[in-house]
Amino acid sequence: MNFTDTHTHLYYEQDAEKQAQLMDRCFENDVNRLFLPNVDIKSIAMINDLVSKYPENCFAMAGLHPCDVKEDYLAVLDEIYKSISGRQIYAIGEIGIDLFWDKTTLSSQQDAFRKQIAWAKDLGLPIVIHCREAFDEVFEVLESERDEKLRGIFHCFTGNVEQAKQAIDLNFYLGIGGVVTYKKAGLDGVLSEIAMENLVLETDSPYLAPVPFRGKPNESSYLIYIAEKLAEINGVSVEEIANITTENSKKIFGV
Repeated sequence: MNFTDTHTHLYYEQDAEKQAQLMDRCFENDVNRLFLPNVDIKSIAMINDLVSKYPENCFAMAGLHPCDVKEDYLAVLDEIYKSISGRQIYAIGEIGIDLFWDKTTLSSQQDAFRKQIAWAKDLGLPIVIHCREAFDEVFEVLESERDEKLRGIFHCFTGNVEQAKQAIDLNFYLGIGGVVTYKKAGLDGVLSEIAMENLVLETDSPYLAPVPFRGKPNESSYLIYIAEKLAEINGVSVEEIANITTENSKKIFGV
């Protein structure tokens, strides 16, 4: 089997020995492809370091997380954009809108979101969307940007069936993580109506650990538990989940 974690912050672990152990556990569980979302200026170097250690397994993104859109966001965006030159990235992300923590920055978040969508279109790259308590606001931006170049992943998708279908219609895959294993989340019912050809797997490590590790630090090796839940929902083997979702990730990222 060959699993792809399309969204992991494994690079947050800066202890070299612990980082190596995290990667080893990935390989033991057939998680051989890891896509690393950028969040701010500081994370660029951390991502580059992990990619340099595991060039066959780790793939970089570039972007400004909506929670990191502050007063100086235009200068920060400029620095992140400059970092793209001379390095290989596979998506612009994670970008989007987050109204859980701070609603006062909505206009700045929208502006940063649009600017980074423009980067992706210019570079021929997908975007990876962070959307928290902001489906209406995110869809408003996406619908206004809709064209043949707009594509990507709705990271940590937790919406309803209607929202899932709208995302798919906009040429997005749904990133499915540990939330699908939570009994009260209701995501299993949504996904029972969505074809697997529209899904990719993710952990969002170190956040949102799946059952049986809920409440503890997440890691990419736990992707297997998310795959097992999807296999249960769809009545197929874990191997089939691995094959389909990894092929979907290759279509998105081109690698």
